[in-house]
Amino acid sequence: MRNTIKALALAGAAMITMPAAAQDAAVSKAVAADYDAHLEELFVHFHENPELSFLETDTAKRMAAELRAAGAEVAEGVGRTGVVGIMKNGEGPLILLRADMDGLPVEEKTGLPYASDAMQTGRDGKEYPVMHACGHDVHITSMVGTARRLAAMKDQWSGTAMFVVQPAEEVVGGAEAMMEDGLYEKFGKPDYALAFHVTSLLPTGVLSASEGIQYSSSDSVDIMVPGIGAHGAAPHMGRDPVYIASQIVTALQSIVSREIMPLSPGVITVGSFHAGSKHNIISDRADLQLTVRSNDEETRAQLLDAIERVAVNVGRAHGLPEDKLPVVTRIEGTPVTHNDPELAKRLNAVMVESFGPNGFMPFQQTTMGAEDFAYFVGRDTGVPGYYFAVGGTPPEVFEAAKNGGAPVPSHHSPLFQIAPRPSVTLGTEAMVAAVLELAPAG
Repeated sequence: MRNTIKALALAGAAMITMPAAAQDAAVSKAVAADYDAHLEELFVHFHENPELSFLETDTAKRMAAELRAAGAEVAEGVGRTGVVGIMKNGEGPLILLRADMDGLPVEEKTGLPYASDAMQTGRDGKEYPVMHACGHDVHITSMVGTARRLAAMKDQWSGTAMFVVQPAEEVVGGAEAMMEDGLYEKFGKPDYALAFHVTSLLPTGVLSASEGIQYSSSDSVDIMVPGIGAHGAAPHMGRDPVYIASQIVTALQSIVSREIMPLSPGVITVGSFHAGSKHNIISDRADLQLTVRSNDEETRAQLLDAIERVAVNVGRAHGLPEDKLPVVTRIEGTPVTHNDPELAKRLNAVMVESFGPNGFMPFQQTTMGAEDFAYFVGRDTGVPGYYFAVGGTPPEVFEAAKNGGAPVPSHHSPLFQIAPRPSVTLGTEAMVAAVLELAPAG
């Protein structure tokens, strides 16, 4: 298995374009050796054994063991399944390094020899196929690599590294749970917080980070639409929730197009619509599930308020009684993720210096993806944060897609895959470079 994954990944590694003269050659060589000796097998293990949000018990145990082996003092069960490792190395700043560890309820169809065939019972009692369809296996593997490298380089930095292995990023609940469990009260308030996400949208060998907004806000909203059940042949004797919910779906799209200022991004997507049980039965209920995105808190609040107004009043327009109007519930959410401008300028310069001008590009927001890293940083905590992207798709894959080949699979797709070696090693090297900049040896 190890030789197989190495053969698949080396092609991506060979395409890294950063000039050798711009790298810290010693760190790069050591990280590459550690990947061959340890991290490669660890990545395969995590990819083959993904776990759902807040159910990452085996992943958490393995991460706790890896961090202890690297020399960190480890606490488990923080924010339910979270893990915190503390590596002290003299006087200096406290730096939080975060990696998320949960998988997704997706059946993997990549055909990779190390593809997941895991099944797991979710918190709702249903059984799901599980896949690392967003690259969190890269994040936690790289965290282990970073911890091992910092432990071997204690003469080159001074301070404390706080390794936060976060659960449940995919339901944007894990960071909030760890904060509510007293993360900063128990382990100290960081001077800086760092994280990265591997992305299939960038080529291997390339880093990218914003000096402002990095990710949008995200809210999950449920709408329960009551109806009055009847025979399908006698719709006049009931109130059809399928039809009412369909009108709600259509009306929601007017919020972004006609209520939000055109220069303020916003998204309302209905991702799930469930109702009914048989051809000739008008159900008494329909259920909608929405994802709502924005780039500022004012627009976020406007969207959420408008969704409730539209849903309730469409119900009224279709004759539902006042005690049976649609019910709108916000299930979970996360604010916008902002990089601290001063910290981002400083560390972006470090990335260019360390990996060369071809190894870094300014961040461009091409989707309204979200991240609950926002709970660790920003105005509410006073902790400056830096979140960056690590390219995960070999350049030749982009070239093939451009020339009519298969498109590059998106995150959360059953076909999602990245080149593990260049992704893990570059993420590790970049994290180490950031720590060395922020916590230099005295």
